[in-house]
Amino acid sequence: MTTYRWRGLGTGSVEHLDLLARDDRVRARSVVDLGPVRLEYAMELGTEQGDAWTFRVLRLRSSDGRQLDLSREDDDDDWRVDGAARPDLADAVDVDLSFSPFTNTLPIRRLDLAVGAAADIVTAYVDGESFEVSPDPQRYTRVDTDRYVYESRDGDFHREISVDADGLVVDYPGLFSRVADGG
Repeated sequence: MTTYRWRGLGTGSVEHLDLLARDDRVRARSVVDLGPVRLEYAMELGTEQGDAWTFRVLRLRSSDGRQLDLSREDDDDDWRVDGAARPDLADAVDVDLSFSPFTNTLPIRRLDLAVGAAADIVTAYVDGESFEVSPDPQRYTRVDTDRYVYESRDGDFHREISVDADGLVVDYPGLFSRVADGG
């Protein structure tokens, strides 16, 4: 198990994430302290060739009682939010949590882009305040071995993010910065 910590630069949040890779799944467990509210999530990702770092299950809970269960079924890749089918997410492969830089790792690891290459993707975006889930078109461009440009394809937001050798965010300007890790 490897532990990572990030600080939210605009919010003052602190995330503490434990990441465990096993033969059958990658599992992440995290606590995000947002001040008055604390969010906890558990996520499972695929590990098999062709499925590596592909989102499968998210369980999100807040200290104020909100909860969300999000899944992408193995057999048919259908998305479910709290058990209900979500056909509007059909084009999504990854999940994007608004309050965590960890979810940038999913497309970075899954796509394994060569330097100079770019890919357009769709994520199932989870808003940390409302727990609403919506499709979100994005683009990742690898500009160096440890740097990617993230772009929102339906807005003007973009950032150049730095990652470590494992594809985990080190610096996400204006949003997150890693403060410690270990294992």
